[in-house]
Amino acid sequence: MSTDAPELIEDESTLDDRVARAVEERDADALQALLGPVPLSEELRLLLTLTTDKRSGFLELLPRDWAAELIGDAPNETAVDLLEHLEAETAAGILEEMDSDIQADLIGEMDTADAEAILAEFKDAEDAADIRRLADYEDDTAGGLMMAEAFSFPAGDTVGAVLRRLSSEDDDFERYRGQHPYVVDAEAKPIGVVSLRTLLTSKRSTPLVEVMAKPMTVSVDTTLDQLQDLFDEYPFLGMPVVEADGRLAGVVSRSAVDAAALERAESESMKRQGIIGDELRSMPLFLRSRRRLAWLSANIVLNILAASVISAYEETLAAVIAIAVFLPMVSDMSGCSGNQAVGVSMRELSLGLVRPGDTLRVWLKEVSVGVINGIALGILIGIVAWVWKGNPYLGLVIGAALSINTVIAVSIGGTVPLLLKRLGQDPAAASGPLLTTITDMAGFFLVLSLATVFLDKLV
Repeated sequence: MSTDAPELIEDESTLDDRVARAVEERDADALQALLGPVPLSEELRLLLTLTTDKRSGFLELLPRDWAAELIGDAPNETAVDLLEHLEAETAAGILEEMDSDIQADLIGEMDTADAEAILAEFKDAEDAADIRRLADYEDDTAGGLMMAEAFSFPAGDTVGAVLRRLSSEDDDFERYRGQHPYVVDAEAKPIGVVSLRTLLTSKRSTPLVEVMAKPMTVSVDTTLDQLQDLFDEYPFLGMPVVEADGRLAGVVSRSAVDAAALERAESESMKRQGIIGDELRSMPLFLRSRRRLAWLSANIVLNILAASVISAYEETLAAVIAIAVFLPMVSDMSGCSGNQAVGVSMRELSLGLVRPGDTLRVWLKEVSVGVINGIALGILIGIVAWVWKGNPYLGLVIGAALSINTVIAVSIGGTVPLLLKRLGQDPAAASGPLLTTITDMAGFFLVLSLATVFLDKLV
């Protein structure tokens, strides 16, 4: 094992050097030969280790469909940066190889001038118009997640027409993956859907209107949560999406919904840890630093507020130094309870099970849990403090402080996400710092104020 590791590291280093040299020498054949045996994730790593100028050269040396697959595997912010550093004609050629939903996501995140310059280079003006239309929809809706390409047929067509299309060598046919043939009327409104099994068992001359079933459609403003519920309930691989007037706008696939749900969960997890946006270490140093500092700087202010509570009780803390041991325990355990409440509220918000108007109901539910858990935790830590330091009053002070602070923590954790949502703020990013500060301040205050009351019993 120990002799193999250095060889692996040396091989990886050699591949990096060879790729960089092939890009520098503009040797497309050499680059493609080097990348051929490696997986897509390794190709992306090799690309992002290069400087910005060399990344553009790397992509220009690949066939357009290969470059499109590579960029499509990158986080959106990174993909947008890669495209914006390419010549507009090259970027357009790469985008044209992607599905329309991905095209719209990337165009929607670009600067307006860059986006229009790239769309102006599209070979098909209708495709560019579709992308502009899709980019206008909210990201977490059916309109924002759908593909403009729909496998649709006029009501007057027959089974044979569909079968001929299925057997044709249409270069765009891959974009219809997972779709059943949809039947539309003269106004482009979906009136039916035909199963593949029905197509194979019907005569070619049979009109589609005779074998179609009524389609289930979703509107362009259907939310991601609603789409998840529908795909959980029905075994469809895709659903037709309609405009407000009923016209077919596109098709949203199960895979697109699953990917969007996963991306949202990852984003919320990163925000709770103070990481805003798709941060990769290949991004500019000062951009990454600025984003992190924005969150960390706010936490300095909040922590100063918490520390000020301790400062107000310096005499009590000096008289009963044992209290210092338990201060972090009370704040940390209360914070854990509060984070549980935050997690439940965030989950229910994402599922649409609660709204900002339900704050009072949520608070009452959390208080009930907080009282039970607070008493149980207070008794446990109170006994520990008593046995450890041999003073029952110390156990009473610490136990009571933790019990009360647990109720406060779950109240804050359960309701703050809803209140932030009502104010139009991001609950995932702001709930954590607010919860930590309030539970720290409350915990310190409760421990030190109760210790002051029982000071003669503790010294």
